[in-house]
Amino acid sequence: MYTQAMDTMGKDGGDAGNKALRSAEEMQRQEAFDARIDAGEFIEAKDWMPDHYRKTLLRQISQHAHSEIVGMLPEGNWISRAPTLKRKAILLAKVQDEGGHGLYLYAAAETLGSSRDQMLDALHTGRAKYSSIFNYPTLTWADMGTIGWLVDGAAIMNQVPICRCSYAPYARAMVRICREESFHQRQGYDALLTMMQQGTDAQRAMVQDAVNRWWWPSIMMFGPPDDQSPNSAQSMRWGIKRVSNDTLRQKFIDATVEQAKVLGVTLPDPDLQWNEERQAHDYGAIDWSEFWRVIGGDGPCNEERLGARVKAWEDGAWVREAALAHAAKYAPVKAAA
Repeated sequence: MYTQAMDTMGKDGGDAGNKALRSAEEMQRQEAFDARIDAGEFIEAKDWMPDHYRKTLLRQISQHAHSEIVGMLPEGNWISRAPTLKRKAILLAKVQDEGGHGLYLYAAAETLGSSRDQMLDALHTGRAKYSSIFNYPTLTWADMGTIGWLVDGAAIMNQVPICRCSYAPYARAMVRICREESFHQRQGYDALLTMMQQGTDAQRAMVQDAVNRWWWPSIMMFGPPDDQSPNSAQSMRWGIKRVSNDTLRQKFIDATVEQAKVLGVTLPDPDLQWNEERQAHDYGAIDWSEFWRVIGGDGPCNEERLGARVKAWEDGAWVREAALAHAAKYAPVKAAA
């Protein structure tokens, strides 16, 4: 579903790669690497890369993968309660898509030298983060539509530039993910539009309530302001990140305001208004204390989400053991063939 503000998780500065240089040969490799980045070339897994570039990518891709699989939880709870067979089938397909996105991304992260078990252990022990948006509760069916419209809409705004990420395995994975996220956004908007145009007053009120609760967490998904994002400059220098947090947030708000008018809902920001001089919308102050509190583990559902992930991992132990036993049983046959 999304990668969020992954450059907020580390405090290692952008010059750490230079500090790690140990030889003239490595400096030459660094210069050659920088030249390839400046030329807009893609870096493949087998290519030399600075340790800090590898570390930054591994952190971002693995946390993106974690966000995908944790993001299955709040929507998965609503599959059995979808109002129609059509909505149930759509939601089921969407949740399956998110699981697939996680697999693509774990595979991309593995090319950087970390195993899937290591990444999942970091998630389960709280050493790795996932997007803060999934630590909010899904109280009504309107939340399913609002997540599709706002959360997946923000995800698309964030992820399309990553299709041009300098690390080729990550960029390739994002192409398919973005296509599927586009479907996710549209189905969410369609679900809300149906309730607003064909529903009862109570259903329309339910949609407005969901928008009120998800609006601010959605625009927090772009991460802290640029001047408070410690690793953004280095990530943009390396071509891992292509567009700044504030620029993406502004584009999302400008696009969403028009969609809200068609939908017939009010965005819960009294300061939201068009600025003719900037040719963009002004918006109210974001409560960054809430953002950092949720990132730090004190959100409404942090404990519930992580507990569900750990339980799923433990309950699935027998499946992993059976798969390994099956592979070991038939390995000699394959080797002899």
